Amino acid sequence: MATASAIIRGGPLAPSLSGSIYFTDVAGGVQVCVSVRGLPRYKPAVNNQSPIGPHGFHIHQTGDCSPGTAENPFPSTGEHWNPDNQPHGNHAGDFPVLFSNNGRALMCFFTDRFMVRDIVDKSIVIHENPDDYRTQPAGNSGKKLACGVIRLML
Repeated sequence: MATASAIIRGGPLAPSLSGSIYFTDVAGGVQVCVSVRGLPRYKPAVNNQSPIGPHGFHIHQTGDCSPGTAENPFPSTGEHWNPDNQPHGNHAGDFPVLFSNNGRALMCFFTDRFMVRDIVDKSIVIHENPDDYRTQPAGNSGKKLACGVIRLML
């Protein structure tokens, strides 16, 4: 059974955001467990603006977490990871949103969409807005707040 992890670090929009995520092969799929702190507080949508939080949470195609700028954070992560060309909302890399509880989020879930070996050297990204799971191609989840590269644990 393989295990991979990523250290999550905030970028220009959320420099204090940090945490970790673990992916563990289990019977029939992968258990995913994430722990982060420093998430921005929830701000409701106002005047046709998107809310801040709950936070979109995805695997992206490329394992490059170069921070970029506030206008374009983490520009090298690529699109959401979508190995079987599904419409958005059904990408293998689409995860449940993260809810900030005084800046913290802890969550574990199961997916049968991949095994650990499939995601090594990809990136995990936390976005500022909730994923709507329908807008193509990325769910209207806003700018990238944090990123981590998925590495196999030996």
